[in-house]
Amino acid sequence: MKVGLYFGTFNPIHVGHLVIANYMAEYTDLNEVWLVVSPHNPHKVKKTLLEDYHRLAMVKIAIEDNPKLKASDIEFGLPQPSYTATTLAYLKDKHPSYNFSLLMGEDNLRGFHKWFNYEEIIENHQIYVYPRVMTIQEQAKQSESLAKSEIATHKNVVFCDDVPVMKISSSFIRKAIAEKKDVSYLLTEKVYKYLDEMNFYK
Repeated sequence: MKVGLYFGTFNPIHVGHLVIANYMAEYTDLNEVWLVVSPHNPHKVKKTLLEDYHRLAMVKIAIEDNPKLKASDIEFGLPQPSYTATTLAYLKDKHPSYNFSLLMGEDNLRGFHKWFNYEEIIENHQIYVYPRVMTIQEQAKQSESLAKSEIATHKNVVFCDDVPVMKISSSFIRKAIAEKKDVSYLLTEKVYKYLDEMNFYK
């Protein structure tokens, strides 16, 4: 079993996340994609997050009709803040017959050398990289930095340039809801209903 791990706070999960996860499950050699809900990302302020179980619930209802996508709360019981290397070690011990890979955006790959135990991660796990929607200037700068990066040419890094990405962020959605804007097209119908009924981000 080859499983792709898509880490995120999913605060909230939106159609941009789902397009990426579904592409990886359908167009790569991955058997499944697990959306790993992070209880506390080291790079994000904890107080801006909804409760862990609410974000997990939204992921579950967003993907409930897709057998290739799974919601994972594996990090909820691990030490915080959550580090990918720690989670991978735990999953490898828990599922020794599974082959785990990472999914990440190009911007994250550029800073990957700053991750905790990144050398061990890249030597033992494939990394599937999807593009980000950027300005022409940002693209030129990022392409140059990636071209000079040894990580970008590593045998375990797989670039998936055909992933249909869109410029949507959870922070944009939260701000839009607070401003009473219509975000129904940026979320699945069930996630939108969940957020609306719970009065989240208002």
